[in-house]
Amino acid sequence: MQKNTKTGAGLLGLFIFLGLATLGYFLSSAAIQYKLYDRSVKVKGLSEKEYKADIVIWPITFTLVDNNLTDLYQGIDMQSEMIRKHLNINGITEEEITLASPAITDKSAQQYGSNTQAEFRYSALQTVTVYSENIDIVRNVMSSLSELGKHGIVFTGSNYQSQTDYLFTRLNEVKPEMIEEATTKAREVAEKFAEDSQSSLGKIKRASQGQFTITARDKNNPHIKRVRVVSTVEYYLSD
Repeated sequence: MQKNTKTGAGLLGLFIFLGLATLGYFLSSAAIQYKLYDRSVKVKGLSEKEYKADIVIWPITFTLVDNNLTDLYQGIDMQSEMIRKHLNINGITEEEITLASPAITDKSAQQYGSNTQAEFRYSALQTVTVYSENIDIVRNVMSSLSELGKHGIVFTGSNYQSQTDYLFTRLNEVKPEMIEEATTKAREVAEKFAEDSQSSLGKIKRASQGQFTITARDKNNPHIKRVRVVSTVEYYLSD
């Protein structure tokens, strides 16, 4: 009876050993396979294109001075009308022109006890804004605006509010094509890496799309916009 018990215990121990050994083999194999499957390469793909802006915002700012407030307002109206007519004659429509309220400064109220008398009591800053999709027409008019300076209009373009702004609003239209190009270039880089490392390129492990940026091509061509996006893609590698 004791001999049978010892035999049964021995067999049980043997089975346990074989089971643990088999389990260890499978766990080791799974770890190796997982490690191989986890090999990957992360690459970036760039898409960069140039597009023409589709909207221009052009603030035309001028100044006047006078000692009589009524005459000052009359001068504002007269010069604003001269600018409006010049724009109309050169192809800019009434719908594309807006006139802001003039900013009037009373210099006598800013002397703060100074005995120095300003030559002109009142000064005005007026802005006529062109908002247009006709970029070429507007740019041509810009170069001819100096003609109005010969008629006594004092233009100012040094402040921030007088800066011309060009907008590119068709980003959603070009996004799919640019994302596809960036992803294709990323895959080309990954395939080259896999070839050099004697590996095979697998499926995408993860991917992220960078933010689109829109900048002027250069300071002399602000109406030409450079659109740029970078896609980051990580691929699995296998032998």
